[in-house]
Amino acid sequence: MFPANDPILALTRRHFFSQGSHAMGWAALSSLMGKYALGADNPANPLGAVTTNQAAAGPHFPGKCKNIIYLHMVGGPPQMDLYDYKPKMQDFYDKDLPESIRNGQRLTTMTSGQARFPIAPSKFKFKQHGKSGMWVSELLPYTASMVDDMSFIRSMNTEAINHEPAITYIQTGNQVTGRPCLGAWTSYGLGSLNRNLPTFVVMVARPTNQEQMQAISARLWQSGYLPGEHAGVSFRSSGDPILYLNNPPGVSTDLRRRTLDSMRDLNQITLDGLHDPETLTRIQQYEMAYRMQTSVPEMTDLSNEPESTFRFYGPEVKKPGTFANTALMARRLVERGVRFVQVYHNNWDTHGNVAGRLPDQCRDVDQPCWGLIQDLKRKGMLDSTLVIWGGEFGRTIYSQGGLSKTNYGRDHHPRCFTWWMAGGGIRAGTVYGETDDFSYNIVKDPVHIRDMHATILKLLGFDHQRFTVRSQGLDQRLTGVEQAKVVQGILA
Repeated sequence: MFPANDPILALTRRHFFSQGSHAMGWAALSSLMGKYALGADNPANPLGAVTTNQAAAGPHFPGKCKNIIYLHMVGGPPQMDLYDYKPKMQDFYDKDLPESIRNGQRLTTMTSGQARFPIAPSKFKFKQHGKSGMWVSELLPYTASMVDDMSFIRSMNTEAINHEPAITYIQTGNQVTGRPCLGAWTSYGLGSLNRNLPTFVVMVARPTNQEQMQAISARLWQSGYLPGEHAGVSFRSSGDPILYLNNPPGVSTDLRRRTLDSMRDLNQITLDGLHDPETLTRIQQYEMAYRMQTSVPEMTDLSNEPESTFRFYGPEVKKPGTFANTALMARRLVERGVRFVQVYHNNWDTHGNVAGRLPDQCRDVDQPCWGLIQDLKRKGMLDSTLVIWGGEFGRTIYSQGGLSKTNYGRDHHPRCFTWWMAGGGIRAGTVYGETDDFSYNIVKDPVHIRDMHATILKLLGFDHQRFTVRSQGLDQRLTGVEQAKVVQGILA
């Protein structure tokens, strides 16, 4: 037997009725509502808002968005070269970072041994754009043209200073692995809108420049202590989107169906004996895979997209694995009811050769991000879809390694960095937060990643303090036990 379920199996009929006086009422209601109890195939909800393993937790109040596309720039984009314009730094070229600015703050081992910390002003030109007057680098002309559709948060901050704990922190709310990520919480809270596709999908885009790639592991999209069905499903960038999705040679659809039925019966015997919820997850994931044999090929087939769509995303859009291609796939996924789409784009870890690498990185994402926003607007989906762009931390104003007027490197910097968001309840044309002249410290409206998590949950319809799951004797939540606040200044 499964030890954790012993108390449940030992429950007496007298105790059940005394402690669960409302249970029979709910059971009766569920019976009366039948398959509409969770919204499945409900004419008023044609996509069928259901989950497989257990019912969605359900929002605490009406949310402003029902889908999220989260574009994560792995490695940490340099905010002062893209969005955090610091013209005074031109006068500080090659001067040491003042101790009054650094103020004893932690450095990584990659620069802590440097004899000095020379200031490296951005070599790229900036202009103000839109009614908001947002400063944007010349590297991002498409992004610059839509600043009034976006909210820029220039005061993001975190404690993590190295990649693995920093990405884990920003995805799961904790630097230690093993906890559910934001996508898993979304899946658990809201459930599915399409029973033939996963609730949470992950894609890893291939950058043009592959000078310094960071490891991206499946731990980042795990379900942690939530049921396994809420983990992200990874779509590959080449070949079959999902391994083993198609039938092997010589295996017919009818044989595949009979094989799954037999496996389901065997798993059901295990479930009846051990009452392990993960066995139920296994049964339902096999069924999901069977249904995806039809839904995934249709979703990834771009032949029905008009040429006007391809022009939005740019010349790389038809190449599988490019950021442009994954951006279009993200739109197609949310259009079909996928709740949460995570796209990772690698190689933003610019310890050196900023001049050589950063233009490539920006070229990869600039037009596709613009195209994604325009495409969502054209289809009437932007108001209900939250788009998030950002990395796990920022970069230092001082140079790592050699410094010249034309090139430099930048180390990790968690004290301040820039994200942008659009759609899904975000106040368009907003610039929130402010850093000092060195883009080193926040001087106005700091936004910790816990605050950002609380804000995203608010947009989905959840109070982050009440959105909890009991695990290991604690009411666990995405924002953890430390104080977190909703960033009201960026909400519509």
